[in-house]
Amino acid sequence: MPHRFVSFDGIEISYHDWGQPSGVPPVILHHGFAVDARTNWILPGIVDAIASSGRRVIALDARGHGASGKPTDPARYGEDTMARDLSVLIDRLGEAEVDLVGYSMGGVVAAIAATIDRRIRRLIIGGVAASLAESGGVDSRVLPRAEVIAVLLADDPTTIAASPALPFRTLADATGADRRALAAQVTAAHHTPIPLDTITAETLILCGRDDLFAARPEALAAAIPRARQHLIPGDHLGAVRDPAFSRAIVDFLNARHGSPLATPAEIP
Repeated sequence: MPHRFVSFDGIEISYHDWGQPSGVPPVILHHGFAVDARTNWILPGIVDAIASSGRRVIALDARGHGASGKPTDPARYGEDTMARDLSVLIDRLGEAEVDLVGYSMGGVVAAIAATIDRRIRRLIIGGVAASLAESGGVDSRVLPRAEVIAVLLADDPTTIAASPALPFRTLADATGADRRALAAQVTAAHHTPIPLDTITAETLILCGRDDLFAARPEALAAAIPRARQHLIPGDHLGAVRDPAFSRAIVDFLNARHGSPLATPAEIP
């Protein structure tokens, strides 16, 4: 049964919680755009992998997604706003430290959160790379934001059949998402510099080798102190379904501080 909390601006946020408080920080998972906790983390087996390693796991539905509130005003969105939702969730959990994993849009949210919330002990940023260091968000050069908005708001699907942004419409329709809410998030998507050099969490950049949205992960790793990169098979949508993705998460989060296990060997 999902839990809910009211965030700083009155929006209700839904989240799932597996496990009980223990002496180890819980792991919070923040999904990517147009999906939700179930699609990004539960169905691919990532929650099970982390929980089976003995960790408490919390996965939220971001505002505009899943079972959370869905305003349609772009002023209620942006990854910086979602980062504030994360801080409210950590307050609610009452934990002194957490580990945080974000993918794609969630990777941007996680990076911003780590610059403002020192309770984040370990950080995994997936599905985004150099563009996060260079422009503060998901790479819009791969897919312009205006194209994504047009695909989401089109009334006649036949008019967007040839659009490179069609997979986002397919995702939205498959999950029963509110397309106007998603378009509002794209409108407000973060695209200003982030002070990545202020992140104190030990960080892993985790990307699919064929992910066009996560080009040059070494550039992002270089921008964050105590960060390293790890490549796995897959593109932007496929990487999270590869078993290597969950293995890398579990290995990094459960490694002793400073242990070589915190740097998974790159998979050929």
